[in-house]
Amino acid sequence: LSVTSSKPSQRRGFFPMLPGSFHGFFANPYRTPFNVAPEDVAQVCLDYIEKTLFSTICPPEDVAAILVEPIQGEGGYIVPAQGFLCGLREICDRHGILLIFDEVQSGVGRTGKMWAFEHECAATTCGDGSCSACGRAKAGVVPDIVASAKGLGGGVPIGAMIARRDLMERWQPGAHGNTYGGNALVCAAAYEVLDLVEHELTANAARVGDYLMNGLLALKERYEVIGDVRGRGLMLGIDFVKDRGTKEYDKALANAMMEESFKRGMLVLTCGASTVRLCPPLVLTEAQADEALTIFESTLQSLV
Repeated sequence: LSVTSSKPSQRRGFFPMLPGSFHGFFANPYRTPFNVAPEDVAQVCLDYIEKTLFSTICPPEDVAAILVEPIQGEGGYIVPAQGFLCGLREICDRHGILLIFDEVQSGVGRTGKMWAFEHECAATTCGDGSCSACGRAKAGVVPDIVASAKGLGGGVPIGAMIARRDLMERWQPGAHGNTYGGNALVCAAAYEVLDLVEHELTANAARVGDYLMNGLLALKERYEVIGDVRGRGLMLGIDFVKDRGTKEYDKALANAMMEESFKRGMLVLTCGASTVRLCPPLVLTEAQADEALTIFESTLQSLV
């Protein structure tokens, strides 16, 4: 909870929070912090860490880790501006800070790659050599620790912390443990899930995700209440606004879309202030995507 900040409701009634945890700004290219231009937002958010947090609140030598979602989940299915994750990696390397990626929602094939962070340096900032944002090899940004759960078990409850070998070897016997850690059943389930995801479902999420994204972008062209469509693979968000110019949130419409879609046979959920998320199973077909788009549009037509 101390590092969660998407909604006040998630913290309400819980205290005290962990001292020494501070929040920066996520490089949201649609609603940019400080109203900067989208092409500048990554650097502005990185500068805030070094020029404000490190300079006035928490000196970098006292910082254990930077924790971030490669794609925000509860915050609104927000894909950060290109270069943001690479910039975080560079800051962490320079100051000896661990970089932790929370891939609980975005990981295990959902975005069309095994991990969402793999998109960062595989996109426009990388040429044939290295990333222009961080100078790293084309393999891209690599975290020190990854948190995974949800899709990792394919319906069986499991959570995992994945880290560099040298970090994991520092644990001494008895220093870390939990009652049900290493449960044979859930580990077997996760093993089978990973086999399916690696050999079939990641590619399907990328292909059908692109198909679904194109359909949603077509809806955006027809309906002014859709301010933004974003995401990767089968992790897509539709941001509803009262006015495209001001980008004022339309929370009521987003909630109504969620409730009315359920009545019409499609389960969706909101996230952020006014975003409806689409996160279907990775086995989704194009025919099922068409059905989802039809339900989504008919629901929207009934509400606007």
